Amino acid sequence: MCCFTRPVQSVNLTTIFARSGADGRQFLVYSMALKAKEELAMVLPLPVKPGSGEKAVAFIDLSGYKYFFSDLFKGFPAPPVTASTSRSYPPPKAAKLEVVSVGSFEASFVPTIEDFARLDERFRLPPGTWQTLPAYRTYGFAVFKLKPGAATVYPMAFSFPRTNPRELFFPTVHIHDGKLHDKADFDHLLFCQRSPGEVFALTEWEESPQLALTFMKVEKSKGLIDGSAHCHKKGIFGLRQNRDIIVGIA
Repeated sequence: MCCFTRPVQSVNLTTIFARSGADGRQFLVYSMALKAKEELAMVLPLPVKPGSGEKAVAFIDLSGYKYFFSDLFKGFPAPPVTASTSRSYPPPKAAKLEVVSVGSFEASFVPTIEDFARLDERFRLPPGTWQTLPAYRTYGFAVFKLKPGAATVYPMAFSFPRTNPRELFFPTVHIHDGKLHDKADFDHLLFCQRSPGEVFALTEWEESPQLALTFMKVEKSKGLIDGSAHCHKKGIFGLRQNRDIIVGIA
């Protein structure tokens, strides 16, 4: 899910990368093109293992690799340009929750819905927002402060301990106007890698012809990319069921 704390004018060109990490964790990298009139925060609900605590999410600074997704896209031969493929992808109150600097972002992790009351006031959603979304009752939340204007938001990256280590989770549900609609207009590219020993069905995904080390700057990815593995890509466009995407691992 991608949820904003203030109205946005447009969000598109969303790109997400996922890969399993050690000890049941998952890496996630997220980027998009955003246009907004005012400062706001983006909230990403995550299926974090219950009881993981306030330090469960490890934020990763990719300010030194702003073209992470541009390089990732280079690993796939360009299809013939058509109306549907001609997109360009760059790149004693309770204590306050910690706000950390991650490159040009400020970020926080909110371990439970109840902990939103402890979040910095700039990052809060209207009261009662999450009570209307019971599916996310047990989730944790990564929160990123974003600046106003029109820009491609360079990759926001982190790892988290998954509730189910046999799944790769992609936060794709949309809430851009304060409401959850049954269907939403998607403009997403999803990328992933298999970690050693993993087997999961990627029959609808395109596989990179070469290993990641041939097109990614692995040394700049801070462990997010496995240079010895292929990458996989899937485009999701148009009006679709508004839900998160989960890939099961055998």
